[in-house]
Amino acid sequence: MKHIIVPIDFSKESLNGLRLAIIFANRFDSVVQMVHVQKYPTNLTPGQFEEEYKRIEKKFEALVEDYSTKMANSANLTYIIKKGKIYREVVNQAHAFEESAIICSTHGASGFEEFFIGSNAFRIISATQCSVITIRHGAMPRDIQKIILPIDVTADTRQKVPITTEIAKVFDAEVHVIAMATMQTDETDLKLNAYTKQVCNYLKEHEVRFQKASLRGDNITDITIEYALDVNADLISIMTEQNTSLSDFVLGSQAQQMLSKCPIPVLSVTPKEIFIMGSFKTYGSGY
Repeated sequence: MKHIIVPIDFSKESLNGLRLAIIFANRFDSVVQMVHVQKYPTNLTPGQFEEEYKRIEKKFEALVEDYSTKMANSANLTYIIKKGKIYREVVNQAHAFEESAIICSTHGASGFEEFFIGSNAFRIISATQCSVITIRHGAMPRDIQKIILPIDVTADTRQKVPITTEIAKVFDAEVHVIAMATMQTDETDLKLNAYTKQVCNYLKEHEVRFQKASLRGDNITDITIEYALDVNADLISIMTEQNTSLSDFVLGSQAQQMLSKCPIPVLSVTPKEIFIMGSFKTYGSGY
């Protein structure tokens, strides 16, 4: 996580994303780059567009002055002003760097709420394989001390384990490995036991503290959030199950529910076909 991209619209809510990014940057020694995207095409005249650019630049300079003092390395807070579609430019900026992540608030002004929560809401997550951490209304964690890692029976559920482990190790956080299912059957239990055993072995090999639990319920999202609140967790790690069409990206219902409901930060990992832990190939959809 050498670079952290933070979409900024200068609203109070979008600055929550910046505050959370600084928490991660100070642990990972990352460069935080704030990104504001001017809508383009625009009805503004070239002169008005340039004036708007200068106003944005002054706002960024003020933010750098205020927030660079909160950085372990004040030079690691930068900004860039782009034009175009918000989600596309944010993703493009993240892809400009190796080992980048995106951290952002899910609410804001000037269309940000619609962007993150409406039909465009999850495009930024769907359009990138970078890790994305979102924060909604709720308490800003001072640190990442407990991470919830739900494990279900889908093949890709384990793809989030390496990045979750990396974060846990950097923060010296405890990981709660939760075996999740909507029903209890011998087949489900057998697969969950195998998956959770692999995950726990991986955490043990990387010297990460962990606890195990098992939860059953009709709504996986609700019981995950309830458990996270009960143990005062600071982060929930999920896979973003997806459906794709020729013209759009749509996250699956579980990911949408989690991002829309969860009062604590959520780490979203996009499924991809990879080998992890040196022993199994994963691909699928789910938490």
